[in-house]
Amino acid sequence: MFSLGPVETLAAAALTLIFGQFLVRRIRWAERYNLPAPVVGGLIVALAMWGLRQGDTPAINFDKVFQSPLMVAFFAAMGYSASLETLRKSGRLVALYLAACTVVLVFQNFLGIGIAKAFGLSPLFGILTGSVSLAGGPGTALAFADSFEKAGVEGAAVLGLAAAMGGILMGGMVGGPVGTRLIRDLKLKPSGKTTIAAATPTHPEPGIDAGQFPIEKATMLEGGLFRHGVALLLMMWVGSYISLGLQKLGVTLPSYVGAMFLASVARNVDDKTGRLRLDPAWFEALGGFALSLFLAMSMMTLALWRLAAAAVPLLVVLVAQAVFAVILSTTIMFRLSGRDYDAAVMAGGFLGFMLGTTANAMANMDALTKRYGPAPRAYVVVPLVGACFIDFTNALMTSIMMNFFK
Repeated sequence: MFSLGPVETLAAAALTLIFGQFLVRRIRWAERYNLPAPVVGGLIVALAMWGLRQGDTPAINFDKVFQSPLMVAFFAAMGYSASLETLRKSGRLVALYLAACTVVLVFQNFLGIGIAKAFGLSPLFGILTGSVSLAGGPGTALAFADSFEKAGVEGAAVLGLAAAMGGILMGGMVGGPVGTRLIRDLKLKPSGKTTIAAATPTHPEPGIDAGQFPIEKATMLEGGLFRHGVALLLMMWVGSYISLGLQKLGVTLPSYVGAMFLASVARNVDDKTGRLRLDPAWFEALGGFALSLFLAMSMMTLALWRLAAAAVPLLVVLVAQAVFAVILSTTIMFRLSGRDYDAAVMAGGFLGFMLGTTANAMANMDALTKRYGPAPRAYVVVPLVGACFIDFTNALMTSIMMNFFK
């Protein structure tokens, strides 16, 4: 068996990420459904490792010592996006929409739990293949995998990732048609107006083909990279003690929760005082880089052969979750959003990020608005909820339900 050390494994993850980006650019359906580049590249490598595997011994032994720090770095950076001031300025609809989506997270999990029990599986299987993997996406699924594995869900990383990938595909396939049907059946037209204040847009799904960040070279030379890198490391360090303290109280939480909480506190303190002078764009860039490497490393080391036993219940969960999300998007979420053209576009976006990623949501809305006209309200609400806030509430809801059902 060939072994790679920590640095070699990290370099292999970087090469896997580049390979994934190459594939996504050249495979039309992968680009169409916004499949994450590190997941695509990592899946190919994992399949190759499966093919080379002999018995229970992997062909290559990877040293994943950097995997956990990369995960914590991403979630700390994500925590810095949780600005209460941004939520307040963006209007009542954003807060209401976030609250509704948070309730949907809980129902996603209960639906998964019901199906898991019908197959004689642990309720934790339903939670893992519910909001953790669907609304959370590949990053959240892999981040929680270790906690689920320790709680008794065998092959949690593989299951979570399979559910997340299935959700991404379904979110990309059903969002556009659902929005189109609402627009056509109700003869909805764009108004060209928005009723809430504009907010700074966030890129879809940090670390997954994130695009360009508004960071100038001069800013980097002035110490922006150093200052924000040090701040992120300090949040990770101090946050680890917060997580350790919570664990000693008997609360099962992923290792990143303390850093994510501390980062959110720092953001809101900075919003009020301006003393820290930290730019969210830097955390977005640093977190995106960490997530890409984390996903690539997690993917290429997956034991895919452990998925076969749960294939049928997983497929049932995915179909049921898709049907449930479509019903919600065309009834409650559409009505909550105003029953107009923007609300129809938001329905497509809702299906994108509640089943897959924010990238799915934006792709669904882009397809609708290019054909039928602009939907400014949708482009404020959906990115803020899908990219900034839903992951935060999802982590909280998941932790609560895990501790209740374990």
